[in-house]
Amino acid sequence: MEIPFSRPYLRGDEGERVAATIASGWVSQGPRVREFEAAFAERVGALDAVATTNCTTALQLALYVMGVGPGDEVIVPSLSFIATANAVWQNGATPIFADVDPLTYNIDPDVIERAVTECTTAIMPVHQLGLPAEMESILELADRHGLAVVEDAACAVGASYRGQRIGSLGPLACFSLHPRKVITTGEGGMIAVNDPDVAARLRMLRQHAMNVSDLTRHNAKDVVLERYPERGWNHRMTDMQATLGLCQLEVLDEIRSDRARLAARYTEALATIPAIEPPFDPDYAERTWQSYAVRLVAGAPDRTELMRALLKDGIPTRRGVMAIHEEGAYAAAAADLPVTEDVTRNTLMLPLFAGMTDAQQDHVIERLAVHAAALVAA
Repeated sequence: MEIPFSRPYLRGDEGERVAATIASGWVSQGPRVREFEAAFAERVGALDAVATTNCTTALQLALYVMGVGPGDEVIVPSLSFIATANAVWQNGATPIFADVDPLTYNIDPDVIERAVTECTTAIMPVHQLGLPAEMESILELADRHGLAVVEDAACAVGASYRGQRIGSLGPLACFSLHPRKVITTGEGGMIAVNDPDVAARLRMLRQHAMNVSDLTRHNAKDVVLERYPERGWNHRMTDMQATLGLCQLEVLDEIRSDRARLAARYTEALATIPAIEPPFDPDYAERTWQSYAVRLVAGAPDRTELMRALLKDGIPTRRGVMAIHEEGAYAAAAADLPVTEDVTRNTLMLPLFAGMTDAQQDHVIERLAVHAAALVAA
């Protein structure tokens, strides 16, 4: 049995709806993008939302409008995809790596507190694998120190923290719409915004800082001469992508429900497999289960050998979340992060996606148990 590690959940009518968008003549950023932004904002409880090319450009723009620039420091977890740090670097600032909580794998507010310096301008918490970070403590800390907060919510579309939706808590939250995330537009990102002035500036910056949009010029009844009051970027989403995004929002609850069901089946099964622990699932948050990361504890088999054995049975896996400070790109950054280093070495992601069948998952569980036992015995 060949099982994909991840797969987008598509209903089947997406092609027809995207084709209709193409037939309308709008293939770049236009009315469907604005419709998608409004629907997304409503779904995550934000005042507004601004679409971008991907989550990395969303993070870069969000940090930029919050005033992050050369000479500044932004506190981020090292336990994250490298895009978290790259977005800081793209603004000329320096990522300062903080350690994570050993249970949630999210940035530890106490460590953030100790990392604040006179150069710190922002905190960028990551809702790791769709589990919300401790936003109450982080927002309080930021307010006390006068720091901006930009949430890396790449994996957290549909998640909530203490009953509040991710996207409604802080000033800016950035989501990914990559195929491995909860919903997808192929490539794409979205910034949930809770200040209308910031939303307006973000819309300018993503289109070379042009003071009028293409849609406004198209609908104008007189000549419109655009101006460029500042420098910007080309981070626009297309209407074709936005149409797919609207389709995906319609099935978001279905996707989240199926992911949660599959995660519960994994957790129940792991109770019978020694030395492999399920992820911590706190009662203060509703996560998205974007990925299911198990932990290999004392007595567990070698992770690489286990991954190799599973792959031979048609079961692809992924290593735990990377530690950015251990990669060559950021190796010069001084960091004492024992929890991060332990987590990245001893976690393993199992296949999980909406639409995964019980038979597929049972195959993963059965082979995981067999190979774990065999490798330990060897």
